[in-house]
Amino acid sequence: MRLPIAGLALLAAAVSPAAESLSAVQARMDKSAAAFTSLTARVKKIGYTAVIKDTSTETGTFIIKKVKVGDVRVRMEIDKPDARSVALSRKKYEVFLPKINTVQEYDLSQYGRLVDQFLLLGFGTPVKDITKSYEMAVTGTDTIDGQQATRVELRPKVESVKEHLKLVQIWIPLNDGNPIQQKFLQPSGDYIQSTYMDVKVNPLLKDADVQLTLPKNVKREKPQK
Repeated sequence: MRLPIAGLALLAAAVSPAAESLSAVQARMDKSAAAFTSLTARVKKIGYTAVIKDTSTETGTFIIKKVKVGDVRVRMEIDKPDARSVALSRKKYEVFLPKINTVQEYDLSQYGRLVDQFLLLGFGTPVKDITKSYEMAVTGTDTIDGQQATRVELRPKVESVKEHLKLVQIWIPLNDGNPIQQKFLQPSGDYIQSTYMDVKVNPLLKDADVQLTLPKNVKREKPQK
């Protein structure tokens, strides 16, 4: 006996959790933002390049710390496939390449507003600050790493940001207000998706924990010059 399409739709509705309201997820995000100081996690990062239809995957650890109001620092230790360390602040981006014992340093001071779009979305940022730059909408509920999460879509309002960023999706778990997945989609069709696992919120961290650990004889390069 074939189950009618209408019956399948009813069955899907019965087993799929209803998406929560935008105000409900915003309230949870604001509660977490008010208490946020730091976060650590394992991270799986997927990059897609549309023009050649190529997908790359990296794994490692992710650390983010609010040093002071408006000053958030990130450090990532990529272990696979190519080991490297990354440190990011609003004004500087550093990449340590251990195989050649070199740090590549990029000055981001002129890109502060754009950097904020990547650095601050979802971690310790009040909703009122997010909605200054984005139209915000709930678009569904998904299971991410075994957790039910609300999918929130953010569309840039500012034209200068739209040139680099078409859409952002963040997944907010039902038991917390910090994202467990983020996806940044560019106008070209390229995207970067980061999934956070084994998340620990507000561990005790020092400022040094979000700085690169470098050998004394490390070489420095500034590719922009």
